[in-house]
Amino acid sequence: MSYTEVPGAKVPIRMWADPGSVEDGAMQQLRNVATLPWIKGLAVMPDVHYGKGATVGSVIAMQGAVCPAAVGVDIGCGMSAVKTSLTANDLPGDLSRLRSKIEQAIPVGRGMHDGPVDPSRLHGFATAGWEDFWGRFEGVAEAVKFRRGRAGKQMGTLGAGNHFWELCLDSDNSVWIMLHSGSRNIGKELADHHIGVAQNLPHNKNLVERDLAVFIADTPQMAAYRNDLFWAQEYAKYNRAIMMRLSQDVVRREFQKARVTFGEVISCHHNYLSEERYDGVDLLVTRKGAIRAGSGEYGIIPGSMGAGSYIVKGLGNEASFNSASHGAGRRMSRSAAKRRFSTRDLEEQTRGVECRKDSGVVDEIPAAYKPIEQVIDQQRDLVEVVAKLKQVICVKG
Repeated sequence: MSYTEVPGAKVPIRMWADPGSVEDGAMQQLRNVATLPWIKGLAVMPDVHYGKGATVGSVIAMQGAVCPAAVGVDIGCGMSAVKTSLTANDLPGDLSRLRSKIEQAIPVGRGMHDGPVDPSRLHGFATAGWEDFWGRFEGVAEAVKFRRGRAGKQMGTLGAGNHFWELCLDSDNSVWIMLHSGSRNIGKELADHHIGVAQNLPHNKNLVERDLAVFIADTPQMAAYRNDLFWAQEYAKYNRAIMMRLSQDVVRREFQKARVTFGEVISCHHNYLSEERYDGVDLLVTRKGAIRAGSGEYGIIPGSMGAGSYIVKGLGNEASFNSASHGAGRRMSRSAAKRRFSTRDLEEQTRGVECRKDSGVVDEIPAAYKPIEQVIDQQRDLVEVVAKLKQVICVKG
């Protein structure tokens, strides 16, 4: 579909979703964003839903300003995926052992490694820039400096909520590894710190919504936020890269006879800030629950833990600021899902998937999410499908 344009105070709201299907709270958030004095464009993805501070599935382009809530608290959250040389025929009938090995190698939930992972010991990991990255931690906000040890141990960990690790099959029965995570606790603490700073700045006092507080270009507060934001985005990228290498090492050991090889890793943020140029104007583009989908750029759009996922290639649609959805998107809150569904429902909806089926992940039940096929169909002018994947193992925190 092409987008539907909804009137907004400063800019129109371009929606790759049926406006009538979007909950009132999310629509009000979008209308509030469209009132910001610095806004130059607003695009809404088909997985749109209400979010803390700012709408999930929104792409906001501003000139000379950035709203930290429009990035979100999981700075740099995103996806990585890689195709392996394995096929479905190489997999054992019982996948519980492989799932267990992955859970041993990659801490989940609030877990962390006993000590920082040494990337030089990971097969094929590019260590150039690693020392410089950690050296730059000395320049982040003083409020989070005491978290240095924890940040080191959480590097290479999955987290909880909707973060996951999956083994998938494509339509040719080739095996893929796919994972979803971000900047862990250190990213959240940096985000919370800067959102608090922004909300207390004088120029934000008359905004229609306190959560939409912004930083203004050429101010010390903006410089500090950009420094910490870009560091956290890099942390998230390294976090996924380490987990991917740990995963590959497990798979190599478990399938030694197959002599497994791996393709090029696809990786993309979907909660981040990017400096981009449109119509000759330099803009600061925040994507919260959206990936960049420039012409020919690969991306990953996952479904729920019982549905398919997609590897896509961007079509470079500038009306969306070269963006696409980040997933299926929730259609009900976590609390609503817990009230409505049982572990029996979860077992039924994840039949055939080796995964947790207990009360701790009922809020991640597939029915709590929008149908991924519909979400893909609504953005045919944003991306083309390269591969459709279906998970056979799903690891949740």
